[in-house]
Amino acid sequence: MRAAWGCEVVGLLRIKRILLAIPALLALLLGSTLFFVSVRAQPGLNQLTISSIGDASFLNPVLAQDSASSEVNGLVFNGLLKYDRDLKKLVGDLAENWEVRAGEYPQITFHLRHGVRWHDGAPFTADDVVFTYERIMDPKTNTVRRSDFELVQSCEVLDPYTVRVTYKEPFSPGLETWGIGIIPAHLLRGQDINTAAFNSHPVGTGPFRFNHWMSDERIVLDANPDYWEGRPHLERIVIRIIPETSLSEIELLTGGIDYYGIEPHQYARLSADHSLEVFEQPSLGYSYIGWNLKNPLFQDVRVRRALAMAVNREEIVRYVLYGLGRVATGPFPYHMWYANPNVRPLPHDVEGARRLLAEAGWKPGPDGILTKDGQRFSFSLITNSGNDLRRDVGVLVQRQLAQIGIEVKLELYEWSVFLKDFIMPRHFDATILGWSLGVDPDCYSIFHSSQIKDGFNVTGYSNPEADALMVAGRREYDREARKEIYWRLNEVIANDQPYCFLFVPESTAALRRRFALLETADGRKRLVPITISKAGLMYDIVKWKVVRSPELTP
Repeated sequence: MRAAWGCEVVGLLRIKRILLAIPALLALLLGSTLFFVSVRAQPGLNQLTISSIGDASFLNPVLAQDSASSEVNGLVFNGLLKYDRDLKKLVGDLAENWEVRAGEYPQITFHLRHGVRWHDGAPFTADDVVFTYERIMDPKTNTVRRSDFELVQSCEVLDPYTVRVTYKEPFSPGLETWGIGIIPAHLLRGQDINTAAFNSHPVGTGPFRFNHWMSDERIVLDANPDYWEGRPHLERIVIRIIPETSLSEIELLTGGIDYYGIEPHQYARLSADHSLEVFEQPSLGYSYIGWNLKNPLFQDVRVRRALAMAVNREEIVRYVLYGLGRVATGPFPYHMWYANPNVRPLPHDVEGARRLLAEAGWKPGPDGILTKDGQRFSFSLITNSGNDLRRDVGVLVQRQLAQIGIEVKLELYEWSVFLKDFIMPRHFDATILGWSLGVDPDCYSIFHSSQIKDGFNVTGYSNPEADALMVAGRREYDREARKEIYWRLNEVIANDQPYCFLFVPESTAALRRRFALLETADGRKRLVPITISKAGLMYDIVKWKVVRSPELTP
C-alpha cells in the first residue's frame, strides 16, 4: 500500500505510477497576469491545463510525501514497474521484464529497457536504480520511503541494464515498491539530496519534462520528444494552483482550465453541462480524523471510541459528500479484497459516547465543557485551507462534539505550511486528512510503531498485535492467507480507533470535451473518447490529443 497524503485536488489523476496515490490527488498552480494568456486552456492550444488547490513540495520521488508532489513526479519520472489499467497486475515500465526467485532470501532480477534517456540526454542505466535505492536507505535522506526497502539485503548492478535485488526475508509487497520514480545518479551523486536544486528543477525519464515552476502559481511541463513509449501528443501540461474550488469551477466553465477533481456539491451541476465530461468511481483511499496519541486527551481508547460515536459520519456522507461516498470501517477501502466486510463502523450514539467519557473520568465542568483532574476537554482540529470538503467536515465535527461537552477549535493552514509546520513535526492535537493508497494492502509505513519517528505514523499509534500482523502480511505471498491477516488487522485497528475513520469518497473529476485518445489498432490510427479505468483517467496520458468532438470514433 504505497501511501501519500492527499490534498484531494484531482481525484482521478492516478496515472501510471504506483506511488501514492491517492484519495484525492494533485497540487499545483495559478498563472500570473503576464503569463495568463499563454497558459489558459485555449481552444486549439495543444495543452492540458489542470487546477490544484495546493503546491508541490519536492519534485523528487524519493523525498515527496504528499500527493501534490507525487502526481507531478509521476509525469516526470518512471519507476521500474507500474500497474495495468485494471490494477490487476504489474507490468514493465523502465524494466522490460524481470524474474523472481522465491526462497528464504528472495531475489528479483530486473532487465532494464535499452535506449531510455534522461531529459538531459544522458543514458538511463542500472547505476541509476542502485543509486536511487542507496539514497532512500541513506539515514541522512529525509524520506518516508525507507520502510519499503528496509528488508533489502543488497541491490547490485550485474551489467549496465541488469539489477539484482536480494531480500533478507520474504517480502510480498517487494515488486510494487519498485514503482517509485528512479532518480539520476549523474546529476545527484555527491550532492545533499535534501537541499539539491534538482528538487525544484527535476530531470526524469518520463513522458513530460520540466519547464518551470513558479511557487504557489504554476508548474509547467513539456512533452518529452524522446520518451521511450513515443512522444506524447500533448505539447504541454500546465498545473495551476487555484486555492478555492469555486474559482476552479469558474475557470473550468470559462476555459481557464481543462480538468480538476470536483467537489461533491459541484457534481450534479457540472454533469449537466454538455461541454464537460464528468467521471466518478470509488477512490483508493479514505478520509479520517487523526488523534495525536501523545496528547493525554486521546490516550484512552474509550475516549477515542466515544469521539467516533459522537461524530455523525452518515450525516457527513449525506450532506457534505452529497451521498458520493460511504462511511469508512477502518484503514482499508471497502471495495478492496483485503477489507474485512464483517467490521462495521461504530454507531452514531451520543448517549453511548457520554457514558464512555464518564467511565474515562470526564465530567461536565461549570461551563458545560468536560473536565478531568482540572483539565478541560478542549483541543485544536487542523486541516488544510482551500479544501471546502475538509472545512465543512471540521465545522460539523466541531458542532457534534460540542453536544457532548468537548470544545473544538478549527484551524486552517495553507497546504505546504500544514504539512511542514504541523503534520511532519507532529505539532497538532487532531487533524483532518486523507490517504491516497496503492493497490497492495501493506500499511506498515502508516501504522507500524517503527514508523512513528520518521514515517507516516504521525499519530503515534502502537499496538504489538497490529505490528506483528503487519510484519506477517509482508512475509506472506498467498492471497487467501494474506486476506486472513489483513482482515484481522482491520479488526484490531478499528477497535483501537487511532483515527476516527470518516469515509471512502467517490473520486469525481470534470474534463472539458476537447480531448480524445489517439489509438493505433491494426496499423490504423483512430480517435476514441477518453474513459475512466481503475488506474485513473490519465493512465494513457501519452495518447491524449486535443480534438474537436465530431472527430471522435463512437
